[in-house]
Amino acid sequence: MNVYHFKKGTEICNYSYSSNILAVLSLKNRLVVCLEESIYIHNIKDMKLLKTLLNTPSNPSGLCALSINHCNSFLAYPGSDTNGEIIVYDANNLSTVTMIPAHDSPLAAITFSASGTKLASASERGTVIRVFSIPEGLRLFEFRRGMKRYVNISSLSFSPDAQFLCASSNTETVHIFKLEQHSPSGEEDAPSWSAYVGKMFTAASSYLPAQVSGMMSQDRAFATVRLQMVGQKNVCTLAIIQKLPRLLVASSDGQLFIYNIDPQDGGECTLVQKHRLFGSDKDWEGTEKCELTEPPQACQTYAATVAIPTSGPVTATLTGYSEDGGAKKGEVIPEHEFAAGPVCLDDETEFPPVSIR
Repeated sequence: MNVYHFKKGTEICNYSYSSNILAVLSLKNRLVVCLEESIYIHNIKDMKLLKTLLNTPSNPSGLCALSINHCNSFLAYPGSDTNGEIIVYDANNLSTVTMIPAHDSPLAAITFSASGTKLASASERGTVIRVFSIPEGLRLFEFRRGMKRYVNISSLSFSPDAQFLCASSNTETVHIFKLEQHSPSGEEDAPSWSAYVGKMFTAASSYLPAQVSGMMSQDRAFATVRLQMVGQKNVCTLAIIQKLPRLLVASSDGQLFIYNIDPQDGGECTLVQKHRLFGSDKDWEGTEKCELTEPPQACQTYAATVAIPTSGPVTATLTGYSEDGGAKKGEVIPEHEFAAGPVCLDDETEFPPVSIR
């Protein structure tokens, strides 16, 4: 492993390990190196080796997750190679926090929320996704991705406010789940037909076998995306871009897709932008943007669809989205605060330029 100073382009140090390095994770104060049967934790300031976790269960994919909150520097990794146990380790205090019996099958994906207070996991079956509280390890949510077929979950990601969780796999569908606690009374401000149906299923589930009733009580996807490619490895993430929630999906062939998400009603997400990350112009001719192949109205942004009608002078205002509280009804964002033109990733002001070598 080589550690470089990015701006100076110089090597800071290098370390050798006993077997192949499968994953490297870093925080402001910790750097974690994952091998198949061991994990090394370094102090990132001087690269001193603080802890070596030896004889960990076989982990050929290097599956592990590190909380990005340096105050809650939790490390999660498989606790078994035969079932879905998760070990949560405190990388600050160098001690085991808890063991979570998350799934019956071996783990396929794990991820922390930005605050480090939630942990999501999926097994190799890929049908159920669970969310646990950290450090307690209590199950908070259980979502069913599907029932007909097993899939390989390739990535899980929380939104910055931990109100949503997205999951991508080797299928053409990306699922977005909403993490909301249902009120004990089951009452709603405006009861809908789906709410009545949900109550009916809940009542009926008590008369069914435990396995069937458990499946009926699991929440389904709040929003979905149908990808343009199938069978390619991809990663997904939820982000706030131009003050609106977006889903980003990057595929192994170098495509980056940006979708709008309706944080109120969910449903099918709309593709608003497509970028190429690498490859020749000839290979990507005519595939730069969705606007090239669709009429302008088909790529209308979510911001435009929720514009609040006003009387008098036309001064467009849009429903706001807060990273701390999600969509807030009544909060308004002035039009001049939105960037003009297509959706852009403002990374050049935050990250160094990247070149392909």
